[in-house]
Amino acid sequence: MTKVTDIFSTSESQGMVEYQMNYKKDGINFIGRGSENNGVVNTVEQISEIKPLEGNCITVAMSGSVMESFVQIEPFYSSFHIKILRPKFEMTEETLQFYCYALRSNKWKYSFGRQANKTLNSLEIPSLDQIPTWVKVFRYPERINSKEEEDLKIDLDFSNWKFFNLGKIRNDFYLFDITSSKDGLVQDYNFGNKPYVSSTAYNNGVVKFVEGVARNKSGTLTINRGGSVGEVFYQDRNYLSTPVDVRILTPKLKTNIYVGMFLCTILRLEKYRFNYSRKMGSARLKTLKIKLPSKNDSNTPDFEFMERYIKSLRYSSELKKYN
Repeated sequence: MTKVTDIFSTSESQGMVEYQMNYKKDGINFIGRGSENNGVVNTVEQISEIKPLEGNCITVAMSGSVMESFVQIEPFYSSFHIKILRPKFEMTEETLQFYCYALRSNKWKYSFGRQANKTLNSLEIPSLDQIPTWVKVFRYPERINSKEEEDLKIDLDFSNWKFFNLGKIRNDFYLFDITSSKDGLVQDYNFGNKPYVSSTAYNNGVVKFVEGVARNKSGTLTINRGGSVGEVFYQDRNYLSTPVDVRILTPKLKTNIYVGMFLCTILRLEKYRFNYSRKMGSARLKTLKIKLPSKNDSNTPDFEFMERYIKSLRYSSELKKYN
């Protein structure tokens, strides 16, 4: 382990005030002390007499969301109580992201009343020779510029969206067969190479890789009945699953990973209806209705549009390897 200042030079932020700036779409990123959106709270016009800070650095919140750390690739303006960390050695973006993770792991030491500005420099983080091999070989997908992104953009027109039954009710059209796994509990299996899905909100629901027969088919969705209630994931390969707190949604119509991602996003919007004492069981799922794009005012969901929309989003090309 080594100190932050052995690897990074640290400096204070510009201490600018967001509401005093002029907002501009596709302008300069303005970095605040939040925990979301890579720290970006808005985009603003460039001020002629104040040069934006150069990118290829890490911003660390000293107050607010203390120790939230983000890699800034593009030039930016920044709020107060933010430290700028610039690497003393050549680093890839992937390595900078690794150090963001290392910095965030110190969040537990701080709070609203105990800020990090006096101790950041002396915090211990992994030295360069302790960086895992997978960090060194991993590469992010190539970014597209804002014009290319604008050309690909597809607007969501909600005028032709309709409600569809999630499960079978009488003879009406429905989206999924809703079932439970017949596998054992996760503790019943030895470690292996088959994904085991449980009711977590992380890692696509996979909590362990196990030995066993993966009977649950790829191309299905898993949705949490309990645990992290309402979390839903698209499973791109055969898997095992807990029979207790996960339900399996098998599409009635042909789908793919792009449509699956669209459906997962819509289904997550229903999470607010459920909690620990009101679980998302099979009976409630069958009566659930979700609103989706439909084909020409018909009673069929427009999966082709859903696929095109997901493909228009940044980094969607990475899904090809799972399709």
